[in-house]
Amino acid sequence: MKASQFFISTLKEAPADAEVVSHQLMTRAGMIKKLGAGIYSYMPMGLRVIQKVEAIVREEMNRAGAVELTMPVVQPAELWQETGRFDKMGPELLRIKDRHGRDYVVQPTSEEVVTDIARQELRSYKQLPKNFYQIQTKFRDERRPRFGLMRGREFIMKDAYSFDRDEAAAKASYQVMAAAYRRIFDRFGLRYRAVAADSGAIGGDLSEEFQVIAATGEDAIVYCPTSDYAANMEKAEALAPAGPRATAANPMVKTPTPGKSTCADVAELLGVPLATTVKSLVLATDTLNEAGEIVKSQVWLLLLRGDHDMNEVKVGKVPGLDAGFRFATIPEIEAHFGCQPGYLGPIGLKLPVKLVVDREVAVLADWICGANQPDFHMTGVNWGRDLSEPELVADLRNVVEGDASPDGQGALAIERGIEVGHVFYLGTKYSKGMGATFLGEDGKPAHFEMGCYGIGITRLPAAAIEQNHDERGIIWPDAIAPFTVVICPIGMDRSPDVKAAAEQLHEQLVAAGVDVLLDDRGERPGAMFADWELIGVPHRVTIGDRGIKEGQIEYQHRRDAAATKVAVAEVLDFLKGRIAA
Repeated sequence: MKASQFFISTLKEAPADAEVVSHQLMTRAGMIKKLGAGIYSYMPMGLRVIQKVEAIVREEMNRAGAVELTMPVVQPAELWQETGRFDKMGPELLRIKDRHGRDYVVQPTSEEVVTDIARQELRSYKQLPKNFYQIQTKFRDERRPRFGLMRGREFIMKDAYSFDRDEAAAKASYQVMAAAYRRIFDRFGLRYRAVAADSGAIGGDLSEEFQVIAATGEDAIVYCPTSDYAANMEKAEALAPAGPRATAANPMVKTPTPGKSTCADVAELLGVPLATTVKSLVLATDTLNEAGEIVKSQVWLLLLRGDHDMNEVKVGKVPGLDAGFRFATIPEIEAHFGCQPGYLGPIGLKLPVKLVVDREVAVLADWICGANQPDFHMTGVNWGRDLSEPELVADLRNVVEGDASPDGQGALAIERGIEVGHVFYLGTKYSKGMGATFLGEDGKPAHFEMGCYGIGITRLPAAAIEQNHDERGIIWPDAIAPFTVVICPIGMDRSPDVKAAAEQLHEQLVAAGVDVLLDDRGERPGAMFADWELIGVPHRVTIGDRGIKEGQIEYQHRRDAAATKVAVAEVLDFLKGRIAA
């Protein structure tokens, strides 16, 4: 490829609405062009990256035995109504009507359509297992699209769906996909972690997220540096503290804390560690009648250490809260505690509440909590003496750096990541919802056991940039770079020798199967180098008249601080070696 035949359009400044590095650099490098909020055109340079991502994904999915198809972007609402998702999904699901007034959706995912295909086409256990996948455009009507391709409304995704005869076979299919995903992300050349993820309402332990490590990542990844343990924040277990509770040493005292409504302020005022304070979180659960009206509400009090944060996923698994909960209203709080938030605690309640205590709080002695009176807290509070031993103790909190690893192999560390893939065991959620069955070996109908597996095709290049960039621009890994090598001839229009050497090397690299671009635009060296550093092509060869006369050219990797001189006769083998490395 020659630059004069391609389309290159770079900018010196990023648009004002580009908040993160990947959005800024993809726009400046001419890879994407904004059309509307969260909607982008993939320009030729960016499309090459996307196509390379797709090619790797397609090769490994095919290698794993998955079968490619394509399902419509616009789907009839009837299928979504069968599973209830047409009504249950919020405004992120774009609902439209055709000219006849029939309801459709613009797909954010395709479980319903692929299940409909399976119930029509897979009639016998002899046709199983099957895994169908597609690389297709999706649309999710984000309320606040931002960060370019990181959180757009229209995006390209690889989604796959496995169908099996029973749970054991489904788990085997899951492991095949989990292994394929590791091969895919290894080939991308990015630092990533596969982390255990929460399976939500479906339950079970088979769910993993693939996270590209980046300081700008929105997700917290919990891992043990001395073992293979890794999980996302929602999944990571905070182990029960070792050892018995300390003996009470202080009397319970109602202590003035004027204007100090947070645990941190109270700890500072009293000169005590934040870990000795206890925060009160008030939730509520509702009982509904057939019309969906609230007929009864139950108020819950959760106690966590002042230096810990509540984990909503874990709370959602507590018996009684597992059917859904909300934060209590101010009138509900005042009715039960006789006080507004900021000074709440479990002692001296106006009305009874259900109490749930975090594991760490259950072993505290001489702790501090609100007194249910403005400007006062109770100090020296102890279980058994000042209030009954907690009946319901659970893991309610987010882990923190330094917590013991659940596998017993060391302490936990936390880093940031960007989710770019997810493998998930679905079970029979969709097959039962849509009556999708096959005839088993016993001649009886059985519901398919399903799994789903996604990769964010257009999100992945943005994640790669967040991990690989510097002040000059993007630094692409070889596998997904728009071009692997760029040849930069200096004064090509003035020097026949430079022109001949550049064209000869270009032809040799093309013949060797290397994805190479020859920059024949006639740009000044500074402008030419700045373009390719911004675009991020990993390998650059510079050919100049003086070097040609000395029998040398200059090679520089995008990460190198300086160029390396290479003999013209050896440059082809040298480049092959660097690319292979």
